[in-house]
Amino acid sequence: MHEMSLAEGVLQLVEDTARRENASRVKLVVLEIGRMSSVEPEALKFCFEAVTKGSIAQDARLEILDLPGVGWCMQCAEAVAMQERYGACPKCGSHQVQPTGGTEMRVKEIEIE
Repeated sequence: MHEMSLAEGVLQLVEDTARRENASRVKLVVLEIGRMSSVEPEALKFCFEAVTKGSIAQDARLEILDLPGVGWCMQCAEAVAMQERYGACPKCGSHQVQPTGGTEMRVKEIEIE
């Protein structure tokens, strides 16, 4: 389960930010996760809750924003919606589609006090 190491990485970023800003606690963490990132949001929520116990982010609310998959179809020469990394173009059926969005995971916002 790579979500545990991802949750630990997010916690490290959150703790570094809280320390830099002299925060007493973290109230909210907002993550953007692409549909094609191979991250299971529910597993990440579970792992985040586990790794934040006893930290400055304990009891912080985790909000996950789902980013759609987008790719460039070489046959159609245009951006198309993608549901999976190696899927076919929904317009022409070609498998010559290069992902351009929806593979990322990033911390978008941290609310501290």
